[in-house]
Amino acid sequence: MKWYWFFVMVSFICGTAAAQDVSGFWKGTLTMTGGCFPVNNIELQIHTLSNTITGDSYHYLDVDNYVKKKFQGFYNPAQKQVVLNEGMVTTFKIPAHCKPCIKNYRLVYSKNGNEETLSGSWDGKIMNTEADCYPGTIVLYRIKESAFKDVPEVAVDTGTIRLDFYDNGEIDGDSITVMVNNQVLLSHQRLTATPITSYIKVDLHNTFQEIEMVAENLGSIPPNTAMLIITAGEKRYQLFLSSTQQRSAKVRFVYEKENVAPL
Repeated sequence: MKWYWFFVMVSFICGTAAAQDVSGFWKGTLTMTGGCFPVNNIELQIHTLSNTITGDSYHYLDVDNYVKKKFQGFYNPAQKQVVLNEGMVTTFKIPAHCKPCIKNYRLVYSKNGNEETLSGSWDGKIMNTEADCYPGTIVLYRIKESAFKDVPEVAVDTGTIRLDFYDNGEIDGDSITVMVNNQVLLSHQRLTATPITSYIKVDLHNTFQEIEMVAENLGSIPPNTAMLIITAGEKRYQLFLSSTQQRSAKVRFVYEKENVAPL
């Protein structure tokens, strides 16, 4: 009897250890006929609670050409199956002739050495229509961090956002130009301890705004640095931006009003 209970306990422990948490970042590609991008990269940002899954998906060419959507689904640890269904489109930056595809994924988890994969098939509908997207296959690999990590994304649910730019640290003559969706908002502004203040709109009619800080010089202490204080309704955010003459710094604002019907 003791040996029997020992066997049952060992079996239970092994079974528990075999269950895999699929939370995290996954990146890969999917096959797509007639897609907008020449390469269809996919990143899934998965969050699990028990066997329920929520998260965000990015279908993208690069960090400046992409569609971001919410998804939900479930994970069957016994069969190592993941089922995901995309819903609301929260952001998209694609050519005007392109239409987002709202996808459903049927995936299976596997591990070979240190490499973890989610692979399977997908299908979907073109956004706001009943037209089918051409289905295909998909393979994703677990990665440590998002491809979009260098572009902070702030979700807001209020119309007017206040932006206050400061020099971050010692006042050393840093000068910047600020772009909003590739249009000049501020030009050749010198950063000091007194904020440079501007306002933008993010609402149902302006669901996405991308702020880009471009270094006009490096000041006396490179790189060109700034602290951006964001005030959105009663919420307040603080971001530290750093740019050089070779690279700008960006932050994106996305309107995510609760209880808004999916697009």
